[in-house]
Amino acid sequence: MNPVAVVAYSQSECRADAGAMNEVEMIMPQLQAVYEQVGIDNAQDVDFVCSGSCDYLQGAAFAFVAGVDALGAVPPICESHVEMDAAWALYEAILKIRAGHAQSALIYGFGKSSPGELPTVLSQQLDPYYLAPLWVDSIALAALQARLMLDSGAISERDMAAVVSRARRSARNNPAAQFAGDATIEEVLSEPYYLSPLRRSDCCPVSDGASAMIICTVDQARAWGCPYALITGIDHRIETHHLTLRDLCDSSSTRQAAQTAGAGEGHIDTAELYAPFSHQEIILRRSLSLPSDCIVNPSGGVLAGNLMMASGLSRVGEVFRRIVAGDSTRGLAHATSGPCLQHNLVAVLEAA
Repeated sequence: MNPVAVVAYSQSECRADAGAMNEVEMIMPQLQAVYEQVGIDNAQDVDFVCSGSCDYLQGAAFAFVAGVDALGAVPPICESHVEMDAAWALYEAILKIRAGHAQSALIYGFGKSSPGELPTVLSQQLDPYYLAPLWVDSIALAALQARLMLDSGAISERDMAAVVSRARRSARNNPAAQFAGDATIEEVLSEPYYLSPLRRSDCCPVSDGASAMIICTVDQARAWGCPYALITGIDHRIETHHLTLRDLCDSSSTRQAAQTAGAGEGHIDTAELYAPFSHQEIILRRSLSLPSDCIVNPSGGVLAGNLMMASGLSRVGEVFRRIVAGDSTRGLAHATSGPCLQHNLVAVLEAA
């Protein structure tokens, strides 16, 4: 299939609490930023719009409709929505372009998680018959996964601390990061357990914010005259929601998605991985068989700030930024959804 070009990307600052700011106020600055990057005026200048969010974060049915106000009501547009991270909205938009139904698309994702208890809200992703009624939160399940890996000898707590230390250092170059700075491995290990074997720094923070992106055909990118990166492959796979029926120390769905997306057809020099917990980055790196010289999460990843329903799209955007800046020639972006890396999307981006 013909590659799709990423031509613009913007992400808001990751805020622990956006306060009285509503979803439209979070989204609009990011939309304006991507409009300016390609030289258009509004959403009417693209052929298709797709967004990603979750009504459970706001606690009201069809709450995502409020975010649509950021696009403008008149004139009408071709618009869609996925009740998932905006990385899956990107997937839908790519299908739209590849099917010949659009030449360009605007994608955005947003989430305001601070008013509720996100780990508990995410328990609604669990099997509705056996696990969801127990209200097992996302941190408890991740702690179970980490304990399995530690007890099997697959990782050590020092390995987990090394991921945190590197993420904090990398995030110093990311103005949107919520957490950044110098934290040695020893300093991380000296922290008390939050939910054994996880420390607070092993867990991504709760963040409010939004991100946006514009993609298009290569011909449209050239017509706009802006720098672009090519999405040469994208795929997503899901595993069973019965946690006892899959290997929590591995991510076969990530591996399959990467293979289908063509990740192994060339050298990957940059990877942005959506790993909400430190040990999950290790799982993903091993499942993807990333080369030793690959730079992983140069933005700091979601350990530096996790915009629920937007961070998956931001992983694609961060690889795009590095490619157009000349810091990367071929990168991989990953997004996840569900407990313990249940559902995974992989996109491969290359320099034009």
